[in-house]
Amino acid sequence: MSELTTPYAHGTPAWVEQLTTDLKTTADFYRGLFGWDYETDGYTMALLRGRPVAGFREMPRDALFSVVWTTFLATDDVDESVELTTEHAGTLLVPVFEMEGRGRGAIAADATGASFGMWEAGTHIGAYVVNEPGAVVWNELAARDLDRAAEFYRDVFDVEAESTPDAGYTRFKVDDRAVGGAFAMTDEVPADIPPHWMTYFGVTDVDEAVARVVELGGIAVGDPTDSALGRFATVGDPLGAPFRILDVSTG
Repeated sequence: MSELTTPYAHGTPAWVEQLTTDLKTTADFYRGLFGWDYETDGYTMALLRGRPVAGFREMPRDALFSVVWTTFLATDDVDESVELTTEHAGTLLVPVFEMEGRGRGAIAADATGASFGMWEAGTHIGAYVVNEPGAVVWNELAARDLDRAAEFYRDVFDVEAESTPDAGYTRFKVDDRAVGGAFAMTDEVPADIPPHWMTYFGVTDVDEAVARVVELGGIAVGDPTDSALGRFATVGDPLGAPFRILDVSTG
């Protein structure tokens, strides 16, 4: 169990949000999978034990955007982060927006094209519960030019990259603490899959959770796999948003 009450350190993944074209279907799916409750006040918060863990916005059914989970990085100053993003070959996708005292955010694409959000906390720090079943446990970048991506996050958010060549994996670190991961997409990855951030949610049994995903109208992408992070699987919700589930059982 890990509950937070203070703002995340600058550059740390702090929140995940999905734009969905069918809020009811999406909410029912994640309620059935993770046991989430919801609070809606112009913005839908997913709650675990009454604490926010993720957010949803509804967009028109004919929207041209894909339904995906967006990772938001904490920032001490969203205006400065937006400025640095454009200075270092990133692209601003959604200008700075205010959320009635909760905080300020923006959405951008990094120098390799992976989209992400940035969040300057007000009364809302981001996820208040992490690293347990039903909550976010990891955020991971897939980039075709990992060196360029690492330089971007270092220059914009002071995030350091620590590579493990033998494992083909990189960990992003803030204040010498691993806060996320990254790997280089090889030529084997279909060209139509763009660079992206992936959200991992915790479960107690990956195989059972995959079966539950399918039962609830989602999709399983391949079989569960064992990794250095733990046993995980790639799945999708009924609207097609991909995410991963990771075993965080303790025994």
